[in-house]
Amino acid sequence: MVKRLYIIICMLLVFVGSNAQTANQLIREGNKLFSSKNYAQAEILYHKAIDIDGSNAIANYNLGRCLQAQKKNEEAKKLYDNAAKLEKDPVRLSSSYNNLGTIFQDEQNYEKAIEAYKSALRSNPNHKNARYNLELCKRKLKQQQNQQSSDKNKSDKDKEKKKKQPQNQNQNKNNQKNNQKNKQPKDNQGMSKDNAEQLLNAVKQQEKETQERLSKVMRQPSDKKLDKNW
Repeated sequence: MVKRLYIIICMLLVFVGSNAQTANQLIREGNKLFSSKNYAQAEILYHKAIDIDGSNAIANYNLGRCLQAQKKNEEAKKLYDNAAKLEKDPVRLSSSYNNLGTIFQDEQNYEKAIEAYKSALRSNPNHKNARYNLELCKRKLKQQQNQQSSDKNKSDKDKEKKKKQPQNQNQNKNNQKNNQKNKQPKDNQGMSKDNAEQLLNAVKQQEKETQERLSKVMRQPSDKKLDKNW
C-alpha cells in the first residue's frame, strides 16, 4: 500500500514538473516571437502557458506586455494585476506596476497612474522610469485639475451671462451705438503700428521659448518607457 502511494506521488510530481517545464518553454518561445514583433503569435503561446500554469506570474506579465503592444489595454490591465498578485520577486513586481501605470498615463487617468507608480517604487525604490513618470503625472494631474476648475468657472459665467442678456439687451444696443461713435477717436489714441508689432513679436518669442522648454522635458528617454519581458 505504501509502495503504491509512493508511485502515485512520484507520477504526480513528474506530471507537474513536466507541465511547468512546458509552460516555461512556451514563455521562451513567446519571447522570441515578441522580440520579432510577432505579437499575435506570441500572445497565443503566452495564453497556452497560462492554461498550463495559471499561477505563473511571468506568463501573466508577458501576456500583458504583449496585449499592451497591440493596444489591447483593458485586457493588459487585468494581466498586469494578475502578475502583481502572483509575483514574489520585487523587481519583477515593480515592472508590472510600472507598465500598468503607463496605460493609465496614456489614458490621462493620472490619479490611477500615480498609484501604480507609487506601488512600483515601493517594490523597487531604484526604478528610475517609475520615479520620473510619477513626478510627471503629478504635474499633469495638477494641470488637469486647474483646467477643469477653469472650465467650470467659465461655464458658470456663461450661464449667468445668458440670464442677464434679455434684461440688458436694450442697454447693449445703446452702448454699441456709443462705441461706434467713439471708435475713431480711440483708434487714433491707441498704440502705434511699430509698438503693436514689437509687442506681438515679444509674445511670439515668449511662446516659442516655453514650447522649447516643454519639448526638452518630453524628449527625456525615461518618459513612459515600458519594462522588458521576462
